[in-house]
Amino acid sequence: MQRLYFVIPSVTSCRSIVNELLLARIEERHMHVVAKEDNLPADLPQANLLQKSDFVPAVERGITIGGGTGLFAGILAYSFQTAGLEVGGFAILAICLAGGGIGAWIAGMIGVDVPNTQLKPFMPSINAGNLLLIVDVKRSRVREIEDMIKNLHPEATDHGVEAALPVFP
Repeated sequence: MQRLYFVIPSVTSCRSIVNELLLARIEERHMHVVAKEDNLPADLPQANLLQKSDFVPAVERGITIGGGTGLFAGILAYSFQTAGLEVGGFAILAICLAGGGIGAWIAGMIGVDVPNTQLKPFMPSINAGNLLLIVDVKRSRVREIEDMIKNLHPEATDHGVEAALPVFP
């Protein structure tokens, strides 16, 4: 999946683009609209917490750091076995997984409150009253969707394509 960004000047234009994307068989769950103060009509697919916050990158960092810390703690426990405490490979794995889980949980709680850093370049336009339409499409359809929006809506400004997304969002 690829993520496309378009800045759109009005709700009417955004609604028209969303309808055309639906006709082009782009599911509504793959469209996300970001607006100033989240004052969107109900018929537009509003961006959710995953698109508006740094939750996912924070969780990824938390798993990495927590898992690394857990692995280090497990190896230390294995190296300094005292008082009859026997630590084997399963215990090291369990400590590593626990560290990753705790790290992901803590980092995710922090990431929810941090605005999405990938949206930072668009914030001046959003604060000026424009809408940001984020569309997730298959790599093979990127050019088709970009051309369709450019041809039918010259008022929409194309802001490029983000690198490949994981399959699950």
